[in-house]
Amino acid sequence: MGLVVQKYGGSSVADAEGIKRVAKRIVDAKKNGHQVVVVVSAMGDTTDELIDLAGQVSPIPAGREFDMLLTAGERISMALLAMAIKNLGHEAQSFTGSQAGVITDSVHNKARIIDVTPGRIRTALDEGNIAIVAGFQGVSQDKKDITTLGRGGSDTTAVALAAALDAEVCEIYTDVDGVFTADPRVVKKARKIDWISFGDMLELASSGSKVLLHRCVEYARRYNIPIHVRSSFSGLQGTWVSNEPQGDRKVEQAIISGVAHDTSEAKITVVGVPDKPGEAAAIFRAVADAEINLDMIVQNVSAAATGLTDISFTLPKAEGRKAIDALEKTKAGVGFDSLRYDDQIAKISLVGAGMKTNPGVTATFFEALTDAGVNIELISTSEIRISVVTRAEDVNEAVRAVHTAFGLDSDSDEAVVYGGTGR
Repeated sequence: MGLVVQKYGGSSVADAEGIKRVAKRIVDAKKNGHQVVVVVSAMGDTTDELIDLAGQVSPIPAGREFDMLLTAGERISMALLAMAIKNLGHEAQSFTGSQAGVITDSVHNKARIIDVTPGRIRTALDEGNIAIVAGFQGVSQDKKDITTLGRGGSDTTAVALAAALDAEVCEIYTDVDGVFTADPRVVKKARKIDWISFGDMLELASSGSKVLLHRCVEYARRYNIPIHVRSSFSGLQGTWVSNEPQGDRKVEQAIISGVAHDTSEAKITVVGVPDKPGEAAAIFRAVADAEINLDMIVQNVSAAATGLTDISFTLPKAEGRKAIDALEKTKAGVGFDSLRYDDQIAKISLVGAGMKTNPGVTATFFEALTDAGVNIELISTSEIRISVVTRAEDVNEAVRAVHTAFGLDSDSDEAVVYGGTGR
C-alpha cells in the first residue's frame, strides 16, 4: 500500500472527543498498510478567537507578529493529535510547517508556497511513524520568518505535501460527506457528487464553494494529485476530484456540476470615466498595485452625449477600503466623477463542462432567476460557468431556484452537515 496524506479541518478536531475520533481513523489507515501523513487545522474556532484577541490588543496587528500568533492554533492541534495516536499504541511525530519543509514567499498573512522539502517527514515515515503537520503555515525563504497561507491554507499544505511526497491520494476530511451540487446548508436537497474534474471543481471553488479552496485545487491539478473529499464524522465514500474517475469506476460527467454562491464580495463602480485609451488601465493598475484581486468586471457603453462610461467590478469585502483609497488617489489623473461602494451583494454561479455543448442552459438559468423574482446586476461567463451578481438578501432563494431548475435536487434524504462550519 502507498502513502496517503490526510487533512482534518477545524470542525473535525474541535474538541478532545473529535481528536480521539480522528486519531482512530488515522491509526486504521496505518493498520491497513499505508504510510500516513496528517495535516491539521486549528481546533474549532481557535483561529477566529485569536484574530479577535489580536484586534482587542491592536487595531492593525503587524503582519509578522500576527502570523506568529495565528500559527499557535495548528501547533496545539498537532501536539494533541500526536498524543492521542500514541495512546492508541502507535508512534506519531508532530511538525510545524517550517519543520515539515513548507517554504513560502515573504508575504505575511497570505503567503504562497514556493517549495516543499519534506526531509524530516520522510525520515519519520521511514522509521515507521505517523507524521502530523501543522497546516496553514510555512517559513519564508529569505528571512526565515513564520508565515501563514491565508484562507484554505491547510488544504493547500496537504496537497503540497502530497505532491512533494508522491502520495497516492490527498484525503480532505471535513464536516460534510463530499462535494455537493450546492451548499447543503442552503439547499437541503443538494446531491453528493461522486466524481468531479479538476476544471469544474476549480470553477466551483473560485465561485464560492467552501468545501475546497481554489488554491488547493490549482495545486492538485498542476501536480495531478487526486483529492478525496469526505467526512471525518462518517465512513461513507466521498467525492473524488481528479483528471479521470478513480479505479474501475466509469462516471459520465454531468452537464451541470453544481451551483455555487459567494457572499464575501463587494462591488465598486467608478462613475463617469472618460472613454478614451488608458483610463481603464490606470484604474486597474492602481488596484493591482494595492495587491487586490478582482473578480467580475463590467464596463457600460459610453454615453454619446458626454463621452463618459461607468466601470464596475467585484472584489473581496475585506479589500474594499484599501481599493477605495487606492482609486481616490487616481481621481485627478483619470478624471472620473465618483466612486460607489456596495457590500450588500452576492454572486451565484452555475458550473458544468457540458454547458458549452448543450443549448438552452443560459436561458434556463435566467428564467429560473426571473421566476424567483431575483434581479441581476452583473453577468460574467466562461465556457463552463455563468455567474451573476444579485442582492445579498436574494441569494438563498436564487440558489434554490437554479438548483431545482436544472434537476439537481436529490430524491433521497436531506444532505447531512455534521459540524456546521463548511470547512
